[in-house]
Amino acid sequence: MASIRQEASKQYYATSSLVVGYALCSSLLAIINKLAITRFNYPGLLTALQYLTSALGVWILGILGFLHHDPFSLEIAKKFLPAAFVFYLAIFTNTNLLRHANVDTFIVFRSLTPLLVAIADTAFRKQPCPSKLTFLSLVIILGGAVGYVATDSAFSLTAYSWALAYLVTITTEMVYIKHMVTSLGLNTWGFVLYNNLLSLMMAPFFWIVTGEYVDVFAALGSSSVVNWFDPLAFFAVSLSCVFGLLISFFGFAARKAISATAFTVTGVVNKFLTVAINVMIWDKHASPIGLVCLLVTIAGGVLYQQSVTGGVGNAPAQRESIVLKQMDSKNSNKGYEDRNEENRSSGT
Repeated sequence: MASIRQEASKQYYATSSLVVGYALCSSLLAIINKLAITRFNYPGLLTALQYLTSALGVWILGILGFLHHDPFSLEIAKKFLPAAFVFYLAIFTNTNLLRHANVDTFIVFRSLTPLLVAIADTAFRKQPCPSKLTFLSLVIILGGAVGYVATDSAFSLTAYSWALAYLVTITTEMVYIKHMVTSLGLNTWGFVLYNNLLSLMMAPFFWIVTGEYVDVFAALGSSSVVNWFDPLAFFAVSLSCVFGLLISFFGFAARKAISATAFTVTGVVNKFLTVAINVMIWDKHASPIGLVCLLVTIAGGVLYQQSVTGGVGNAPAQRESIVLKQMDSKNSNKGYEDRNEENRSSGT
């Protein structure tokens, strides 16, 4: 009994650690990416560098024995390719949104995803419908987002076009990759390797489609390439690459541990820290009314977390109950077999 409780407790704290790790990486990466894209205005190349760092990092650390990842298989790569494509689109639209809008706008549209993910989870993955309290929290998130958009004095068609594209792709990515995580059976580092390596292979296609390769080649042939090695630009890009690897690990690990909607809301709730840092270091952020609406969306995320805490908090007890039932069943079967053996012995 004690060992079962210890095992359940370890599992609960392991899950909590993964969620906290993802939350910290997610909250800080938005600020880091905004700084990086401000100093290094090549979104496609920036994301490619992040993919390269993550894929190369997993491969090297695997060779050195610091981690274990599933070997690369062409068959699995074909199955995972659609998920990697959706992931690339989500990161690509995210980076371009940060390029054309402030961090507050990004957070608001990011906050809308739990409602859409909850609906998609129920419709496509046959997950249970949200409870009334959960649905209320998601509606609060939506209301805060609508209020922010209505009071946004810095509204621009380009920024909000990227915002809508990001909203669609990130919702699809949350649900679809959750499906792939539960069906492919790779370990966490295996998912990190496949996702980043396949995304890196897609990067040249997007450079050509968007025409960014023209700007990159023009910069390489001019004196502006020196700006790439500006200390602040180099630091921001390097830091974004490191956090890209960290969020890849914590992201896939957390996806395995919690539902798609809970994972999505986790990325919203942690934005309190993002908002605080954003207000302190940037002069281009939302108006006071916009910030209030932004905090309402995040408060809706907190309410959502509270509405599902009962289910999460009871998970160890539920696992313990299942294990106990399995042990009771085994003991009953063992007793039945022992009695049969005794009867056979007395009969002979």
